[in-house]
Amino acid sequence: MLQKEKQRARGMLTFVGLGLNDEADVSVKGLASIRRADHVYLETYTSRLTGTTLGRMEEYYGKPVIPAGREEIEGQPGELLDRAARGEVVLLCGGDPMVSTTHADLRLRAAARGIPTRVIHGASIASAVCGLTGLQNYRFGKSCSLPFPSKEWFPLTPFGTIRANLSQNLHTLVYLDITPDRCMTVGEGIGLLEEMARREGTGPPGLYVGIARAGSPEPRVAAGPAEVLKRVDFGPPLHILAVPAALHDIEREYLEVFARP
Repeated sequence: MLQKEKQRARGMLTFVGLGLNDEADVSVKGLASIRRADHVYLETYTSRLTGTTLGRMEEYYGKPVIPAGREEIEGQPGELLDRAARGEVVLLCGGDPMVSTTHADLRLRAAARGIPTRVIHGASIASAVCGLTGLQNYRFGKSCSLPFPSKEWFPLTPFGTIRANLSQNLHTLVYLDITPDRCMTVGEGIGLLEEMARREGTGPPGLYVGIARAGSPEPRVAAGPAEVLKRVDFGPPLHILAVPAALHDIEREYLEVFARP
């Protein structure tokens, strides 16, 4: 008991993974940590739980939840860290916390200040994609993020990552952009990759797999060439895209059974 009281006096920052869809996806261990915390923050910009609302989360967790954007986490996390130095603070993260380098950076900042930290993992989109598509986990190479371009900025790096993976017969997981007012769709992502291929003077990938609302009761999964998938209605966000390399027989059969357009 004295050891627990001493740890509480020193403070603690706990990263709690929320899983993929709604407030009930959190683990029992994560829920206990939330309910014990002095302050609970929700990181709102690297991922979102589209199957719930802030109000539903507060009701289910029995705690006020403070939304925290990029500035509060990456720019000026002083208030959060100050509170974690004095008491128990939980940072809620969609999916699994340490998939995002943003959260790894915050954990390092806390460690530099002598603040104890721990991680309570949640279901990750990286593993959920494998379960929904049948693409084998060990065959994925480096993942990439696909941002919305601007008038003066059209990065080609994502296509370079895909091309490098394909040259090694590796699949690519492509994270589609999330902004405060817009979430990229599978069709938009494919269109951007086609334009990148055109600017690079090479052909685009021949096969894509689109996934929408992983972790929800009704996810949408479809595989096919660009001209087919761009016509598929994947429905509401969040969407994510996979670019497969050459398929193993089991992967091909899985897609044929579970990912028909």
